[in-house]
Amino acid sequence: MAFMRYYRALPEGETTVEEFRAWLSQFDADGDGRISREELERALRSLNLWFVWWKAREAVRAADANRNGAVDGDEMGRLYAFAHKHLHLKMSQLDLDLE
Repeated sequence: MAFMRYYRALPEGETTVEEFRAWLSQFDADGDGRISREELERALRSLNLWFVWWKAREAVRAADANRNGAVDGDEMGRLYAFAHKHLHLKMSQLDLDLE
């Protein structure tokens, strides 16, 4: 018998940065506070997106400023910006300096 894990869905409509961060944290499998490409891929797959491996790779490339292979604290703003621009997720506030 296979067991499936169910994740909370991303809130409908516009999403605040805090809601996005809380939603994304459920995919942090190792609990280190960072989001790896594999964890982001799992998150995107829960949204029923196509080509999640490619989108996760591109998102981590865009957000990972220190090139350690994961998106951590200071880089989360860059991930939000990527999700807003390229994944067409609606963010109601992007109050971080994203450049």
